[in-house]
Amino acid sequence: MAEQPLILIVDDEAVFREIFSVKLSSSGFRVDTAENGAEAVKKAKDLKPDLILMDVKMPVMDGAVALLKLRDDPVTKNVKVVFLTSLGDPRTEMQDINIKFSEAFGAQGYLKKTENLDTLVNKIQEILR
Repeated sequence: MAEQPLILIVDDEAVFREIFSVKLSSSGFRVDTAENGAEAVKKAKDLKPDLILMDVKMPVMDGAVALLKLRDDPVTKNVKVVFLTSLGDPRTEMQDINIKFSEAFGAQGYLKKTENLDTLVNKIQEILR
């Protein structure tokens, strides 16, 4: 049987990392975590995750800078990255900005942290297909 996909959750909020880890683990994924972009870049090289869920706003190194570093490295340049945002702005133009931002940095898109966890799991499964 093939190994379950490995997801690296990168967020400076421990509670958020914990909630996502439990949900994704119970949904059949292997999970590891990092608390900032610098740690994420190092772990991505070592672990070669199938997907990185990365918060944008973090201390030490934010998600956008971390993604640029991942894209610059031959080992991690093709790792799928999805930005996590707590900016649940309902306005369509703000959602368009998030999509454009994600695409400009080479991410596979973005997910709202406030989204229903089952919905997030379904979106993650789609991205990994």
